[in-house]
Amino acid sequence: MPLTERIHLLQGMPFFGAISDSSVSLILEHSETLNVKAGEYFFRQGESGDSLFILEQGKAIVFKEMDGKEYVLRDAKKGDCFGDLALIDFSPRSASVRAEEDSTAIKIPSSTLHSLYKQDPEQFILIQMNMSREVSRRLRTSDERWFQLQVNSGSSHSI
Repeated sequence: MPLTERIHLLQGMPFFGAISDSSVSLILEHSETLNVKAGEYFFRQGESGDSLFILEQGKAIVFKEMDGKEYVLRDAKKGDCFGDLALIDFSPRSASVRAEEDSTAIKIPSSTLHSLYKQDPEQFILIQMNMSREVSRRLRTSDERWFQLQVNSGSSHSI
C-alpha cells in the first residue's frame, strides 16, 4: 500500500484522527508490516505485549478462550485496531487475535509512540486522548451488552 494511502488509513481511525501527516509518517517509519496467513495468530491471550496492530487487509477475530472453547468478542476488518490495551495497562494480552483470511497489519510498538512523544509531545497527547476515548466507547458498549443480558435473563440486583 502506498505511503499516502497508509497515512489516510491511520488518520481515518479513531486513534489517529486529527494527527498530522508528518506524525503519522513517523509512526509508520518506526512500525513493522506483518503478513499473517489465515489461521495464524497475531498474538495469543496471556502473552506479554507492547504493540498495537492496525489491519490493512484481510479479516481477523478477537476472542477469549476458556475451558477449551473460544468466545468471539468482535470481528476485525480493514482499518480496525487491536492489541491497544497492552499500550495502556502493560498487562498480558487479554484476548487472542487470529487471521480468518490472509491478512496484512501494521504493528506499532510502544517505542514508536515514545519516539513521537520526544519529537512532538502535543501529537502524542492527542493520540493518548483519542485512545482513551475509544477505550471508553468500548467500555460503554460492553456495559450496555452486560446490562441487556441482565435484563433479558431476568436477573436483577436492587440497590
